[in-house]
Amino acid sequence: MTMRTWLLDPAPGSRRQARLGGWFRAWLALQRNSLAMTGLAIVVLLLLVAIFAPVIADRNLAVQQVLEDRLQPWSWQHWFGTDELGRDILTRMIFGARITLVIVFLVSAIVVPIGLAIGLPAGYFGGWIDAVLMRITDIFLAFPRLVLALAFAAALGPGIENAVIAIALTAWPPYARLARAETLTRRNAEFIQAAELLGASHLRILLTQILPLSLPSVIIRLTLDMAGIILTAAGLGFLGLGAQPPSAEWGAMVSSGRQVLLDQWWVATLPGLAIFVTSLGFNLLGDGLRDAADSRS
Repeated sequence: MTMRTWLLDPAPGSRRQARLGGWFRAWLALQRNSLAMTGLAIVVLLLLVAIFAPVIADRNLAVQQVLEDRLQPWSWQHWFGTDELGRDILTRMIFGARITLVIVFLVSAIVVPIGLAIGLPAGYFGGWIDAVLMRITDIFLAFPRLVLALAFAAALGPGIENAVIAIALTAWPPYARLARAETLTRRNAEFIQAAELLGASHLRILLTQILPLSLPSVIIRLTLDMAGIILTAAGLGFLGLGAQPPSAEWGAMVSSGRQVLLDQWWVATLPGLAIFVTSLGFNLLGDGLRDAADSRS
C-alpha cells in the first residue's frame, strides 16, 4: 500500500491516519486552486527572504549613509535605486520583510489565544458569562480598527513592541466571535454530552473537544486577516509610531519617500508594492484555505 492510498483510505484504522488523511485531502484541494498556490508561493518566498536576509543582502547597505549616492535610480550596484540618505532600497526592503513578519507573527500569537479564551467560554457556558464577554467584545468592535490602533500606539509610544500591542488589542474581537459561534454549533452535540456523562470537567471538554474543532476556522480567519495586520503595521510605521530609524520598515520607507514621489518615484513606490504583494499573497492563500476546508466542496 502506497502512502497516498493509506492517506486516502475511506475507512482509516486509527485517529492518526484519519487526521493525516484529512490534511492530505485539504492539501489536494488547495493544489487545485491556482490562485491559492500563487498566494502560498508569495508567502513562502517572503519567509525565505526574511530568513536568509543576511545571506542575500549586505546589512551595511541598509544603514550606511552615502550621501553622494542619494536618490539614485536603478543601476547594477543598486537594483532598486537608493533613498534620500543613499541607502540601498532593495537591501532595506529585504531586511524590512523581517520586521513585517515579526509583527505579523507576534500579533497572531497574541490575538488567537485572547480570542479563544473569550469566545470558547462565552459559547459554552452562555448566560451572564456570554453576555458580559460579548459586550466587552462589542465595545472594541464599535471603533474602527485602525483608529483604535493609532490611539493605543500614540498612548504607548513609538516602537515595534508597542505597535504589536496596539494592533493586538484591536484585532482579537473577530476571533472571539468566531470561537463563540463555533462553540455554539457544537455545545449540544452528542460527543459533548457523552464527555459530560463520563465526568469530564468543563475545562477538559473545552480544551480536548471544542478547541481542536474550532482551530481550523480560526486559522483560516487569521490567514485572511494577515493583510489587515500588515496594512495596520505599515500605517503605524508611516506615521512614525512603528519601527524607529534606522530600522528598515516598509511603512516608514513609504513615508520617507513621499516627499520625492513625483521625481524619485521608486523610493516610496517599491516598498508600497512590497506591502501590496505581501497582502495579496496572504489574501489568496486565505481564500484557498477557506475553500479547501469547506465541507460542501
